Order: sequence, then structure tokens, then C-alpha cells
Amino acid sequence: MLHLHSSSPERWLGQVERSLPEILIDHAHCEQKAATTAMDLMFDYVQHEAICDSMTEIVREELEHFGMVRALLKRRGIRFRGQKPGSYGRRLKELVDRQEPRRAVDRFLVAALIEARSCERFSLLRDHLRDPELQSFFGGLFESEARHHATYVRLACLFATDALVYQRLEELAAAEAQIIAEGCSLPRIHS
Repeated sequence: MLHLHSSSPERWLGQVERSLPEILIDHAHCEQKAATTAMDLMFDYVQHEAICDSMTEIVREELEHFGMVRALLKRRGIRFRGQKPGSYGRRLKELVDRQEPRRAVDRFLVAALIEARSCERFSLLRDHLRDPELQSFFGGLFESEARHHATYVRLACLFATDALVYQRLEELAAAEAQIIAEGCSLPRIHS
């Protein structure tokens, strides 16, 4: 369903245990970036009604999630602030082809993989954390991340045949798994 080629390593759960406030702050930043990505795709491919409709809905949901994470931070007395980003998103975006329509396919598939990894991580947080509020919070986000993943894959098929899209998804998922395996020293949702 999520097209991931790997599970998150135990190393990441150790980062969560040691640096939960940093992970929560990064989660807010991830929701902001997800909304921005959807806006960028909507503007860049405005001629596609299906993209505009889907991206409008995703932008709304991501901004709602951003507000929810900020409210969670406030309740916990954690100040929202800027952070140095991890390398995950940048490394995935470096894999995007420069030529259209392959560029469009890759952009939608990279967004799909980020949503898939978020979904997997939120499931781990729901099951690993012993805090009932956080279990409920992350459990509630799981479904929308999976839906966003499926939407991005579906929209990539506007630019190439299903066979080509799924072949490229496999290639990008393998690269994503390598990025996750190498990890990042910064405690982040996608480290």
C-alpha cells in the first residue's frame, strides 16, 4: 500500500526517546513543508483540474495538521522555533529528473514517498510512545498521510503510463530506503 522498501530502524526510535521535543517541532515544520509542496504542485500544474482539486484539499489538511501540532507544542510548553532541516527531503528532491514530463512524475512520487514514510513513522509513534495524548494524536494522522500518498501516486499517472509510474516509484522507493538506512544525526521525523 505505501510502497516503502524498508521499515524505520531502531536507531530512529532512540532519537525519539532522547529528543521528543525536537521531533515534535520538526513535525510542525514537516506539515508546513507538505502544504508548501502541494501549493507548488498546484501552481506548476494548474492546467490539470484534478491536481488543483486534490492539492487544494491536501493544502487544507496539511495546514490543519500544522495548527494541531502547534497547539500540541503549546500545551506541552515547547516553543515552536526554526530548526536546521534534516537531509531526507533534500536528498529525495535531488533524485527528481530535470526534464518534463519525467520531472512531474518524480515530484509527485517523491511527495508520495514522504507521505508514506510519515504514515509509517506516525504508526510507530502511536505504538511506541506511552503518552495517551500522543498515541491518539499520531494515530489520528495516520489515515490522512496514507490517503495523501495514494493521491500523489494517482496524480503522477497523469504524466506517464501506470507502468512507467510504478517502475519509477520502485526506483525512488529503493533510493528512499537507502536514505533512511543511512539516517541523519539530527532528531527529525524523517531522520
